[in-house]
Amino acid sequence: MNLTEANAGEEYIIKDIVTDDEELNAFLFSLGCYSGEPITVISRKKGGCVVSIKDARYNIDNELAAAISI
Repeated sequence: MNLTEANAGEEYIIKDIVTDDEELNAFLFSLGCYSGEPITVISRKKGGCVVSIKDARYNIDNELAAAISI
C-alpha cells in the first residue's frame, strides 16, 4: 500500500521509498521521510495530500505520495 491509498487522520509507518530517482529519494530523506518513520495524512487535496512527519507538515503531490510505501 502506498500513501495515495492512506486514510486521512491515521498514522502509518513508512516501510520503503519505492523510486529509482536518487534526487527524489534524497529529497524525501531530507524531509525525514525514510523507512521506520511514522507519517500521518492530515488531509487530501486535489493534486496530493498534506502529511505530518516529525511534527512538521508538508504538502506533497501524488507522484511523491505514490513513492512512499506504508
